[in-house]
Amino acid sequence: MRGKRTSSSSAISLEHVVLGRAVRELRARRDLSQEQLGFYSGLHRNYVGAIERGEINPTFKTMLTVAGGLSLPLSEVIALYERRRVDHLPAEEL
Repeated sequence: MRGKRTSSSSAISLEHVVLGRAVRELRARRDLSQEQLGFYSGLHRNYVGAIERGEINPTFKTMLTVAGGLSLPLSEVIALYERRRVDHLPAEEL
């Protein structure tokens, strides 16, 4: 398995939660289960779930493999993250 897991099951940060939601949305758009995305990415389905829940800090290489499993360039994953992050910013940051 790649990346580091936290000792608790809580999110690492808002950014990780938003990234995970972006991955989940893209996976759902392709009608893939976590298990299927894991298979296509070479990751365990539990690891995919942890990314989607924002529980881990995936490495750049891991995100490249996730994007590959989605048949997308990483830039599209990040673009969706950036659009969704704006939805979660506190008003003072806008």
